[in-house]
Amino acid sequence: MTKVGVCLSGCGYLDGSEIHEAVLTLLALDRAGAQIVCMAPDAPQREVVDHRTGKASGETRNMLCEAARIARGKIVDVAQVKAAELDALIFPGGFGAAKNLCDFALAGADAKANATIARLVRDMHAARKPIGAVCIAPALLASAFKGSATHPKLTIGNDKGTAQALEKMGARHEACPVTEFRVDEENRIVSTPAYMYDERISNVAQGVERLVGEVLRLARQPVGAR
Repeated sequence: MTKVGVCLSGCGYLDGSEIHEAVLTLLALDRAGAQIVCMAPDAPQREVVDHRTGKASGETRNMLCEAARIARGKIVDVAQVKAAELDALIFPGGFGAAKNLCDFALAGADAKANATIARLVRDMHAARKPIGAVCIAPALLASAFKGSATHPKLTIGNDKGTAQALEKMGARHEACPVTEFRVDEENRIVSTPAYMYDERISNVAQGVERLVGEVLRLARQPVGAR
């Protein structure tokens, strides 16, 4: 059974993981017969947002505790996860990916990835294990590989400003419709734009499901095969 890590960043699209994207990812993995390992950093969110008003509430919340709501309590601290334990890794989107797992939402092209997350991403890449990134999560991957010899091909849809920021970090951007995905065969990275577009959940679901299928294909494919 293919073992896939799903890294969350809280619960709620304005300050943590985008719930639709996270659940669609989990559903697609389960339907495909994968073993799922939900994880998140055991650390405070950068901020907490009232999703009714869209404004910061001034509260303090823990990413691991909040993400446990999505995972129904079955979640581990990402610091305890090693690349050797996984066959693949997927990051759903939501502002948490750009606020908590890295600081792209604040720093743009000067973003830095959370050290623990960057370690896992780089270890997965070094082991030639596939990584999936949904919505804004490709910015996390770009920041994790920034300054290295790896220049991943990624998509965040068709937002020119965000695409330019990714390219300044060393990534290569390709535009992509919401229902599709882009795959970097060389680096074994798959991405889909999801709610980078103001779209219906049914269309977002198509892109996420296709990303999951491609990540699993790569995970089950011998390295070097096409």
